[in-house]
Amino acid sequence: MGEVASDYFTYTPVRGAPETAAAVFLVVALVIAYQIVRARAARWMYILVGTAVAESVGYILRIVCINHIRLGLYIAMILFLLLPPNALALYNYKVVGEVVRRSNVRARRFWLKAKFITWFFFASDVFSFMLQSTGGSMMSHDSLQKTGKWICIVGLAIQLVFLAVFVFVAIVVHRDPQYIVACGPRQVSEAVAKRRVMWTIHVTTALLYVRSVYRLIEFADGYGGSIYKAEWAFYVFDFGAILLMFVMYIVFFLGHNFPRKTIV
Repeated sequence: MGEVASDYFTYTPVRGAPETAAAVFLVVALVIAYQIVRARAARWMYILVGTAVAESVGYILRIVCINHIRLGLYIAMILFLLLPPNALALYNYKVVGEVVRRSNVRARRFWLKAKFITWFFFASDVFSFMLQSTGGSMMSHDSLQKTGKWICIVGLAIQLVFLAVFVFVAIVVHRDPQYIVACGPRQVSEAVAKRRVMWTIHVTTALLYVRSVYRLIEFADGYGGSIYKAEWAFYVFDFGAILLMFVMYIVFFLGHNFPRKTIV
């Protein structure tokens, strides 16, 4: 008898949900790409498009695994559903870094310099990404499950720590009137534009934090544990949290506040 999905998932995954998720993220990617092109927004905003596409690929791999499970496909699925949200953190870091850079404020502290905000948090994101990808790959092998689990936990813990530090920096930038944001359509003042941008960052970072805490608890509980087997929790705290982030990015689209023509 050949392998079945439950051999790897340790439960029988629901059908229909991954198909819906894959389609939803593909639509999200197309909508954001259209918004970026229409607004002539900064090219780094395509981070959102790439992340949505990667999420869609992850759910497509989940569909394939449900029907034709293979170890390589299962590992790829784990990585595509675990890693892309790191890019959403990078997007938020970039937004705050650009707010600081375009405001031309002489930084009183080194951690309020645009390059520091972008590259320090980018480096932490890459480090966390590498740990999570390594641990995620190892967890599908029986002999390496325990080691892989702890590597993933460390990677997620590092991400949570740096997200907390980033929240502090974002709050400082938000509250300091020296940092301004260019007005977009129907934004009557720079103060309104800044409030819109910064609250988008605060809310999406909080959602990412919830998702990362869920993933941390899931890995701590272990492969095949009660949390891992609770598929509804995955769709609520992973799919749901990430989808809400994208809804925020679409509804409160920031491309008008960061036009391409002003990039130097």
